[in-house]
Amino acid sequence: MTARGRPRAAAAPGLRQARRAWRVQFTDSNASLALAERVLVRGEAAAEARAWALLARAFHRMRYATPAEALPEFAAADRAFAAIGERRGQILAAVGHARCLWMQGHFQPSLDALLPLRDEGLRCLRGDERALLLNGLAGCYSALGQPALAFAHMYQGLREGRGRGALGFDCVLHCNIAHELLLLGDVDEALRHLDEGLRRAATLRNARLDSVLRINRIAALTDLGRPHDALPDVEHLRAQPADANGRGASDAGFETMAIAALRAGRTALGLDLVERARQADADPGLPDTRIERAVAQAEALRAEGRPAAALKLLEALPLDAQGVGPRERCMALHLLADLAESLGHSARALRWLRACQRAQAERSRLASLARQQAAALQTELQRVERERDEIEARRRDSERARVALAALSARLAQQVAQVQALQAELRQQAVRDPLTGLHNRRHLNDVLPAMFALARRDGQPLAAVVIDLDHFKQVNDRHGHLAGDELLAAFGRLLSSQLRRSDVACRYGGEEFCLLLPRTPAAAAHRKAASLLRQWRAARFTFDGCDVGRLTFSAGVADTAHAAIAEPVDLLRAADDAVLRAKRGGRACVRVHDGVPAAA
Repeated sequence: MTARGRPRAAAAPGLRQARRAWRVQFTDSNASLALAERVLVRGEAAAEARAWALLARAFHRMRYATPAEALPEFAAADRAFAAIGERRGQILAAVGHARCLWMQGHFQPSLDALLPLRDEGLRCLRGDERALLLNGLAGCYSALGQPALAFAHMYQGLREGRGRGALGFDCVLHCNIAHELLLLGDVDEALRHLDEGLRRAATLRNARLDSVLRINRIAALTDLGRPHDALPDVEHLRAQPADANGRGASDAGFETMAIAALRAGRTALGLDLVERARQADADPGLPDTRIERAVAQAEALRAEGRPAAALKLLEALPLDAQGVGPRERCMALHLLADLAESLGHSARALRWLRACQRAQAERSRLASLARQQAAALQTELQRVERERDEIEARRRDSERARVALAALSARLAQQVAQVQALQAELRQQAVRDPLTGLHNRRHLNDVLPAMFALARRDGQPLAAVVIDLDHFKQVNDRHGHLAGDELLAAFGRLLSSQLRRSDVACRYGGEEFCLLLPRTPAAAAHRKAASLLRQWRAARFTFDGCDVGRLTFSAGVADTAHAAIAEPVDLLRAADDAVLRAKRGGRACVRVHDGVPAAA
């Protein structure tokens, strides 16, 4: 009854159930499908109820079945909403349709479908629904190699999905932001978002969402060289059926799990997962999934003692195809270099290693660009939000409008503060390696060109020293990754204590480090590297009562005085070549670019 005693208007048949089916699609996916099916089998259900039920079922089929099965459902939902003049529902159906195109590898058509809807959607959709639209745009920009726009849309979507009445899509955004960070190599920050997403997913009944978060965490731990730590997630996912009653058949992630298992030494498990990937989907639609599956197959061939077949498989891959992510490209190139080296093909190994270094440099460039430009789209998005709020305010009386605008101003100020804090945090993360405290590869790529140009202008040499800790994998295998991390941190402290303020020390990647020494010829840089080697040899480390043993490293030195070094990349390449000679010469030594060995 109303306050005046009149009976409330009866809700259209099934509408309450249909709207609930839509609202709980992330918090309880099975309940969402059951409610939608219940409405659709009822002949008396109203047109509006059928439209929302069709939309909920379409999104469920997109996630748990295949895009091809979901596309007709989205078309039916669009027609149903058009018949009742419900524009909000039509936009959401279009978002789902575009996402299916994206899942089939049609990235530009997906973006072309979403862009005309962006401003209208941000005005008329609600919090999680706006996040759904923004996430669709972000996925397109990511696949098309525009990470700055992808990050901007995802972070805006995360803020939309965190508001009052959030229905679980913030968990999806944590997952997708982590995936984008993985593509760009920011693995530690990706893990932070994954842990937050899994914490949030624990409160939901959504096996699909939980599984995608775990797959991304497996990828992150594998990238960090910790595949053993990923095995619990692998076993958890293997126990879940890859169908509509479990985590869904779409992009089941078997290849990601296979790579982790094989690199952790679980050969039988890895081979089983490679076969599961093949059986699940003979031709995955996304290019980066094809590359990752090929890497898993190559790892399986290597585990079976067939490195030549693995090399042949990877060399046939279209690594420069549109939609191949920087992570997958670098992963394949690194494995190509390893396989070629294991087969004794030195020239091919060097070629693939250099290609991998170029891909890593481009990956770092994209990451730096993304963090510098991620806020660029925020102005436009905030403008659309202000327009929406102004239209709403004009429909209210003046007093309510003043209250609403005051509340809006406070909220926007808080959002601005959050954006500024996030940007400050990202800038710091962009240039520092959290484990060693040294600068990272991204910072090296930023400062090397300027230092190189300054050295040329002043006529003073700039030396580069590339250091590779010897037998570091054995430390991880024998004593565990925590021991390996402590060694890396200790070596970072050694470098920080022994270098000048003008020198730049960076973690080059894994157990590799790079030093830039201005106004330093190769001979002096060699002496400095030899001194560091002596100090590192003298260090002693014990873990769980076991002595790590003799610690050494191999180092390569080059400087800008060499006639063959004309560009910054030549300087790093020359030092890398010297490291390779040092390693081939027995390790535990320092070599200069001209090939003359230096006594340690």
